[in-house]
Amino acid sequence: MSGPVRNRAGSSRGTLQVVRELIATRSILWVLVKRDLKLRYAGSMLGWVWTVLEPLLMAGIYWFVFTQIFTRSVGQDPYIIFLLAGLLPWFWFTNGLTQGTEALLSQRRLLASTSLPRQIWVLRSVGAKGCEFLFSVPVFLIFLIFYRPTFDGELWLIPVGIALELVLLTGLGLLLSPIMVLVRDLKPIIRLVTRAMFYASPVIYSYHDIVAANLPDVLVTLYSLNPVTGIMECYRAGFFADQTQYAAILIAAGIAVVTLVGGWFSFMRLEPRVLKEI
Repeated sequence: MSGPVRNRAGSSRGTLQVVRELIATRSILWVLVKRDLKLRYAGSMLGWVWTVLEPLLMAGIYWFVFTQIFTRSVGQDPYIIFLLAGLLPWFWFTNGLTQGTEALLSQRRLLASTSLPRQIWVLRSVGAKGCEFLFSVPVFLIFLIFYRPTFDGELWLIPVGIALELVLLTGLGLLLSPIMVLVRDLKPIIRLVTRAMFYASPVIYSYHDIVAANLPDVLVTLYSLNPVTGIMECYRAGFFADQTQYAAILIAAGIAVVTLVGGWFSFMRLEPRVLKEI
C-alpha cells in the first residue's frame, strides 16, 4: 500500500481512493483538456495548424539536407514519411514532457484551492498535448496518400506506440512535476536533456542504423534502453516492418510502466511538501 496523501483539510487518501476520485472526475478532466485547447488557439487564425507547422518545417529541412545536399545513408524511403513518423510523436514527447513537468507549478492557485486530485493537472497537460498530436494525423495521412509507402500488417503497432507514449509521459509528469515545484533548476535541465535526447534517439535515423553501424555493444544497449527507441519502432512499423525491433518495443513498454508506477508513488510521497511550498 502507498503512504497517505494529505490535502489542505488534513484528510488522508490512499492509492485506491485517488484512483476512484480520478475515475469520478473524468468528465472534469475532459473539460479541463478542452479548455486548455480552446485557450491555446483563442484568437489564432491558423488554430491547430500551428501544432503541425513546426514538425512539418523541421521535416522539410531534414529532408532537403539529407536528400538534396548530402548523400543520405540513414532512414528509409520515402524519407519524408520516415521523418514525419518520427518528428510528430517526438514533438508530442517534448511538449508533453515540458507541460507535464510544469503542471503543478503553472496551476498552483487551483492546486491549493480545489479538492480535485492533484494528479488530474498532470493528466490534463499530457492529454492536451496528446490531442494536439492527434490533430496532426490528418496532415500525416495527406503525405501517406501522396507518397504511397508500403503498408503491411504491422500497422496495429501504431496505437501501441500512442499508448506507450501516453503512459511514459504521464509517468514522467507525475515523477517530475512535484520536483519542479521544489527545485526550480529542473526546468533548464529538462530542456538540455530533451535537446540531447533528440540526437540520441532514432528520430531522423532508425534503430536499425545504430545496429548496422558496428558501434560498441554498450552504446547499442543504451539505445535499446531508451524508451523513445521502442516507441519510434511502433510508429514506423506499419511502413517499414522489415526493420521492426520487437525487443526495443518490449523494453519501452517495461520502462513506461515502471515510470508510471514510480511516478505515481513519488507524486503521492511529495504531494504534502508541494502543498506546503505553494
